[in-house]
Amino acid sequence: MEEISPAVALTLSLANTMCDSGISSALDITELENVTDAVNMLCDQNGEVEYTMEEDVSASEVVISLPEETHHHNVARGGSRSVYELDCIPLWGTASIRGERSEMEDAVRALPRFLKIPIKMLMGGDQEGMSPTLTHLTSHFFGVYDGHGGLQVADYCHDRIHFALAEEIEWIKEELYERLQVQWEKVFFDCFLKVDDEVKGKINRPVVGASDEMVLEAVSPETVGSTAVVALVCSSHIIVSNCGDSRAVLLRGKEAMPLSVDHKPDREDEYARIERAGGKVIQWQGARVSGVLAMSRSIGDQYLEPYVIPEPEVTFMPRAREDECLILASDGLWDVMSNQDACEFARRRILWWHKRNGALPLAERGVGEDQACQAAADYLSKLALQKGSRDNISVIVVDLKAQRKLKIRS
Repeated sequence: MEEISPAVALTLSLANTMCDSGISSALDITELENVTDAVNMLCDQNGEVEYTMEEDVSASEVVISLPEETHHHNVARGGSRSVYELDCIPLWGTASIRGERSEMEDAVRALPRFLKIPIKMLMGGDQEGMSPTLTHLTSHFFGVYDGHGGLQVADYCHDRIHFALAEEIEWIKEELYERLQVQWEKVFFDCFLKVDDEVKGKINRPVVGASDEMVLEAVSPETVGSTAVVALVCSSHIIVSNCGDSRAVLLRGKEAMPLSVDHKPDREDEYARIERAGGKVIQWQGARVSGVLAMSRSIGDQYLEPYVIPEPEVTFMPRAREDECLILASDGLWDVMSNQDACEFARRRILWWHKRNGALPLAERGVGEDQACQAAADYLSKLALQKGSRDNISVIVVDLKAQRKLKIRS
């Protein structure tokens, strides 16, 4: 992996084609490693993809090949590379459908090779056994934003949250926290609150299409808001931050593991918090804050302060070799499908696509949306509609087994 010094590791540029947003920022995002470098590293480590010619392929024939690891910072035995030294090829697909709603108020964001995270933010201060040249890990950004009352806040989150996140990582990168979980909670807390303040016109915000212009005005009316569930994915960790009732779920082996917990007004701790703040949870077609909003946290919704808050909950999850896929989706999916079913459908659809089409050449993996993941995201969104979802449905599927070897028997 190419080394980037701390002084230039995090620069954000609106001109960067991968960002494609028009939101200005005080930073510039550096061009990160190109796909060829990532592919070459995987080729060196794992060899070529193997093919034979029989049509049928079982799930057991798609396997992951990773180096053996010790329990000490996942440093590999026998000279093999640790998970910190592996590249993480971004394989993702997205789908968004309006469903039965009159407007599409969801937004999704996928930014491969988003930024390089300082290694100490993932390992802490003890980096014994690591290469001294390994200072940063490439991360990929994924986000789902489910708007309500209008699309303005979801659109603003789509254009702005990743920039705000990069800014907060830049501010905190020189500090060393005893607990990495606390460090990431602070990063995302400050990120989400900054964006919320910008949405509500409490602080200056950047202007779409203007490189340096800042304004002090609200993005939307007070009754507009959005959920935000975002994930940073790198070779060693998955970091999820959630505000609202969109959700992130990881399939590890055969078990679906939620990496976020929905913020619902009838969740025991959320109900108590709302009551302490002087608010009421009223049953009207489900539990609602003040009888209106069916979630207890969001970006925006200024008219429901201080009962509805923008504070996220954060999960800092080490990667495991059994990790299959990650799903981020709005409640249009989760209202009609269990975590386990969604993950299993996604996994099977990815395998089905490879069965029908074979494995892509390594040089083509990680370039744009992955067709297998796209097929899985499309399948989940259409299945949710068939199951009776009446909401907008937005899905991101991330294949966490970039190093699959697909063997088609002769």
